[in-house]
Amino acid sequence: MKNRDKRKIVKVYSIFYSLQGESTFTGLPTVFIRLAGCNAGCSYCDTVDACVSSGKEMSFEEIFEKIEAFGVNLVEVTGGEPLEQDSTKAFLNELVDKNYDVLLETNGLHKIKEINDKVNIILDIKTPGSGVADSIIDENLNLTDRHIEYKFVVTSMKDFEFADNISQKYKLFKKGAVLVSPLKTVDLKELAVKILETKEPFRLQLQQHKIIWGDVDFEC
Repeated sequence: MKNRDKRKIVKVYSIFYSLQGESTFTGLPTVFIRLAGCNAGCSYCDTVDACVSSGKEMSFEEIFEKIEAFGVNLVEVTGGEPLEQDSTKAFLNELVDKNYDVLLETNGLHKIKEINDKVNIILDIKTPGSGVADSIIDENLNLTDRHIEYKFVVTSMKDFEFADNISQKYKLFKKGAVLVSPLKTVDLKELAVKILETKEPFRLQLQQHKIIWGDVDFEC
């Protein structure tokens, strides 16, 4: 690791190629870069191993070589929590400069204002069921000058009511797609009826990747 620029190194848990399972990009072939580390401690976390891992230090160039080998243009940077690493913003900038279509999935506990405005941000808004709903950053929800999709993981109908209230309060429907991602603890028919009753453009997503692959995760 000697003589390598630390500003151009990120700690990576895994790099893999799969179909996008969530967001408005669902179904598209995507290269995923899962960065290591997250201290949010959500009750329903499904990437615990990545969150507690110290990861593998990789230079931007090493990662670009791996991405290029897959031959697709859609790249998602996820975690863990990508924005806990200081060099992630610079990495996103270089992905954009290389003309990749870039997605960033972030837990909403970090400010996103300075993220490159060509990055498609999937912003997780923590519901009461997460245990960290009091960490919402108003500034993130008030931004109007970039492409953001708002994602609510719901563990109960109470969580969906929370998602509805937050979406109305911050006028999220006018800013971007509002995604509802239910856990197995939620009755899908009941949730579907509630969504229809609101008459709002919520997008119900069923985590296609888990339907296809199960709970399999990938490591470097």
